Amino acid sequence: MALIVELKVVPQSGRQELVLDKSGILKCFIKSPPEDGKANKEIIQLIAQKLDIRKSDIEIVSGLTSRKKRLALGVSLTYQQFLERVGLEHQSKLFEG
Repeated sequence: MALIVELKVVPQSGRQELVLDKSGILKCFIKSPPEDGKANKEIIQLIAQKLDIRKSDIEIVSGLTSRKKRLALGVSLTYQQFLERVGLEHQSKLFEG
C-alpha cells in the first residue's frame, strides 16, 4: 500500500530541506527552478535519498506544475514513520494534541 504525502514546494530556495511549518504542513525547499521538470526531479531525488529508497518508488500523483504536490510512496510506511526517516520526528511531536 502506498503512502500519500502532501507537501508544499519552495523552489530556488538555495537549499535542500524538508521541514514542518507552524501549522504542520510539510514544506520542501529545493535549489532547482520550477521549469522543465527540474524541481520535480529534485524533490523525488531528495525524498528518495532521505528515505533510502529508489526514485522509482516515488510518484507525483498531483500537482506536477503546482507548488502543492501529492506524492505516492511505494513503500510500507505510516506518516509518522515517514517523518522519522526524514528526520522530522522531533518537529511532529509539537503538533500532537
